[in-house]
Amino acid sequence: MNGAVIFGLLIALMLTGMPISIALGLSVLTFLFVMTSVPIEAVALKLFTGIENFEIMAIPFFILSGNFLTHGGVARRMIAFATSMVGHWHGGLGLAGVMACALFAAISGSSPATVVAIGSIILPAMVAQGFPKRFGAGVITTSGALGILIPPSIVMVMYAVATSGAVVFGPDGNRVSSASISTLFVAGVVPGLMLASLLGFTTWYRARKYDYPRMPRASWRQRWVAFRKSMWGLLLIVLVLGGIYTGAFTPTEAAAVSAVYAFVIAVFVYRDLTWRDVPRVLLDSANMSAMLLYIITNAVLFSFLMTSEQIPQAMASWITQAGLGWVVFLLIVNVLLLVAGNVMEPSSIVLIMAPILFPIAAKLGIDPVHFGILIVVNMEVGMCHPPVGLNLYVASGITKMGITELTIAVWPWLLTMLVFLVIVTYVPALSLWLPRLLGMM
Repeated sequence: MNGAVIFGLLIALMLTGMPISIALGLSVLTFLFVMTSVPIEAVALKLFTGIENFEIMAIPFFILSGNFLTHGGVARRMIAFATSMVGHWHGGLGLAGVMACALFAAISGSSPATVVAIGSIILPAMVAQGFPKRFGAGVITTSGALGILIPPSIVMVMYAVATSGAVVFGPDGNRVSSASISTLFVAGVVPGLMLASLLGFTTWYRARKYDYPRMPRASWRQRWVAFRKSMWGLLLIVLVLGGIYTGAFTPTEAAAVSAVYAFVIAVFVYRDLTWRDVPRVLLDSANMSAMLLYIITNAVLFSFLMTSEQIPQAMASWITQAGLGWVVFLLIVNVLLLVAGNVMEPSSIVLIMAPILFPIAAKLGIDPVHFGILIVVNMEVGMCHPPVGLNLYVASGITKMGITELTIAVWPWLLTMLVFLVIVTYVPALSLWLPRLLGMM
């Protein structure tokens, strides 16, 4: 009953058009004042201690790094390298877009940043070469979603933060630890590469079917020149992921290193960013970071209320007593997250739903790392369909196409992502193989 009241109040406030972060906070405060005897001092304390987490610092640093890279010419050089490698295949520029999105995703951690950086350069080039505008928009909108699956990923950091304080137990009664950021990053590598390959195949198949343009084959010398020019950006992948996987620094430290490195190569190496542009990049990053941290603060408060009212535990007991196994539960989770993706953006969904669903998943014996990757893939799909798909709005700004037209354009790739979601959901080895191979689990 309490759970129904809390969620009913939250949905009612959201339907008024109120920002999700404020709706979360008001729902919690209203419930605490009216229906519980929890001292209000505990709420104030929880607001401050909720974000007193070293791992949360990774979020503003990755945002800053992504903004420097978006404005610093790194994307243009990555596109040139990708085009030299795959441009001669059917739909060459489209395939180059998928490959460039995958490479940029490995250094930015953000889907909208990937769409902006790659799309604003490659979409005009595709139209000029004779590709239909819808084809280019569909490729970039969906491939940009790789930004949150291929590590580093801001959404993975949020999942780790949202589940870090949960006290949960497995089917054998033993306590289950939440997934660490570094393990999630490793787990995202194989699914990320697999999804990039599937999106590339869809692009190639449609380009071959409709006989879209191909580019002349680049010589090995041209490929070497393109690689050398993009090398400084590609080195960030080695620096960040290599540093995390070898234990040289933590994910938070890696985020700080990536921000400094991105600043250096954008301002001093490539010189596409002037000193006059730096304050604007810092301000944009600060605005986005403040927005996310405010959502996190209120989501922590919401999670505190869920835990104090024993709502996740009650849901877990009901599911186990009803005899629903992990197969049916994961199907329900996918439907729930896809529906939530219609009305909320990924950060809010993860911060609200993860603390509720994670204890139930653990009770059913589902690995926290596998569950985290499943949630991230759901968020990818949600970013590419209306009415709140962030990638759709970003791509709409670049292409000057309406949301309805873009929705039609992305369907072939969106169906590919849905097939991939089913594979990730029911083949846990896809997410867990690499972390186990490296001895992280």
